[in-house]
Amino acid sequence: MASLPDYSKTKQMFHTLPLDAFLEATATKEPVPGGGGIAAMTAASAAALVEMVANLTVGKKGYEEVGPIMLGIRDRAGQLRQRYLRGIDDDANAFAQVIQAVRLPKDTPHRTELVQQAFKDAATIPFALGKDIFTILQLAEQTVRYGNAWVITDGAIAAMNARAAMRSAFYSVRINLKSITDSEFTKSMMASILEIEAKAALVEAQVENEYAHR
Repeated sequence: MASLPDYSKTKQMFHTLPLDAFLEATATKEPVPGGGGIAAMTAASAAALVEMVANLTVGKKGYEEVGPIMLGIRDRAGQLRQRYLRGIDDDANAFAQVIQAVRLPKDTPHRTELVQQAFKDAATIPFALGKDIFTILQLAEQTVRYGNAWVITDGAIAAMNARAAMRSAFYSVRINLKSITDSEFTKSMMASILEIEAKAALVEAQVENEYAHR
């Protein structure tokens, strides 16, 4: 059997690469980093913009009342940025496990269970990412509502990036669900995705409305 690509060191690789090197790695014929990693990176960029808007609001004249809110937003966004960066490597590792599982010899004991578990893990990881991205979308909405008006566009861009990243993460979930035979698992996950996406659409509409009226 042909040797599998060695993804064992991804936790030390992708999220620490310079941006140009990360995109160069994405552009190669290797399957990782791929869409899931780009979704996580996009979410991290949204978090960074939220932090920026908060930093440019704290201590500014006319924004004294929202200063404490912005400090909380900034700190939470910083934590989420690190979580999203870790998600780049989590996605790569999950994909590697799927590849390794499906390439197991047909006579491997419990092969079916191993393959199914690999696909479940590969669905659960981007699902958790998408769920966590919803939080940065909410924080971005608050920066558009309360943040420094001079950088309101950056808050709106953060929200749009978060929305795109969340939808992208859920696309990764959907493709893995197609290979999972546990109908209860797939139904439960899809129901959760639809619920989160419906809430996200409302937040996105709020951002658009607030951006238009500030």
